Amino acid sequence: MLPKKNIVHLPVYQPGKPIEEVKKELGLKEVTKLASNENPFGCSPKAKEAILAEMDQISLYPDGASQSLTAAIAQEYSLETNQIIFGAGSDEIILMLARAFLEPGDENIMATHTFPQYKHNAEIEGATSIEVPLKEGTHDLDAMLAKVTAKTKIIWICNPNNPTGTMLTHDEIQSFMKRVSPQVLVVLDEAYAEYNVSGLYPDGLQLLKEHANIILLRTFSKIYGLASLRIGYGIGRAEVIRSVNQVREPFNTTRFAQAAALAAFKDTQFIDDCRKANAIGIAYLTEQFTRLGFSYYPAHGNFVMVDVQRPAALVFDGLLRKGIIIRGGHMLGFPTSIRVTVGSQAQNELFIQMLEQVIVDVTVQA
Repeated sequence: MLPKKNIVHLPVYQPGKPIEEVKKELGLKEVTKLASNENPFGCSPKAKEAILAEMDQISLYPDGASQSLTAAIAQEYSLETNQIIFGAGSDEIILMLARAFLEPGDENIMATHTFPQYKHNAEIEGATSIEVPLKEGTHDLDAMLAKVTAKTKIIWICNPNNPTGTMLTHDEIQSFMKRVSPQVLVVLDEAYAEYNVSGLYPDGLQLLKEHANIILLRTFSKIYGLASLRIGYGIGRAEVIRSVNQVREPFNTTRFAQAAALAAFKDTQFIDDCRKANAIGIAYLTEQFTRLGFSYYPAHGNFVMVDVQRPAALVFDGLLRKGIIIRGGHMLGFPTSIRVTVGSQAQNELFIQMLEQVIVDVTVQA
């Protein structure tokens, strides 16, 4: 029995190591995970209450159209409900976009290095992926535009970019959209948008009003703290969302995810508090990196990519043995860098303390 040829060469996605696995593997009692850009403050207490309220309905299928959640987002952003689609995380929206719009012979364009699931899902559909190198850690929109051909169906833009954390401004995206063919779907993946405190961050909803070929992706896994529930959404023109809905699996989000997401979405105070704490955390980490003589990319999400000037694999392993899980840049295309999630102040301080020790150890080994 042979699988389809398109998937034979595909790597299996490698997430950050789970805490329990590291404890068991290394015999550690305390482990701090700063690898997967999760919210260190958890989720809104109201989201937890919403989950408990659904427990008596566990035997029933969820609302297949996520109607209550869709209505809340539509009202907040002045949209029609047929402009919104939900998935099991924004990952599933990426999968559905590839399934709906790509086929063998098509091309899609993305940065390198960026979120790997764009390429992964495109190649499952038999499409050719055109990768354009980042320019100083940021999408090179001019170079991406130069790669557009009659075969191009989708351009993927992760903003802020994962793993570098860099940001494209509204004017940069607007200029790009004015030059790209309206026949090409431009996906703006805004998984970390709620963390952004820059007044220059793109107004995706305004861009959508002006350009029919844009779809915005958002998630409840990051600032909303609902990563384990797997729920995210896409916003686009009704005709685009209709096509994506045609390939959506039935009941693709659970009633617990829908209820928690609705409660979390309404708890704006919790989100504001997390955003402020994240900004403080970024300031602390980048100050410490500067003190240590390390360069880093401007951080516009809830993580920082820093060049530690040593083999990332060694630094990753050293931190792991001290109970700190981060993301090694050697797995992301940055051999001397690491990506660290912004944690609580206590977690950030512990990370810096352990990093300083590991840097000394790695230097001695070298």
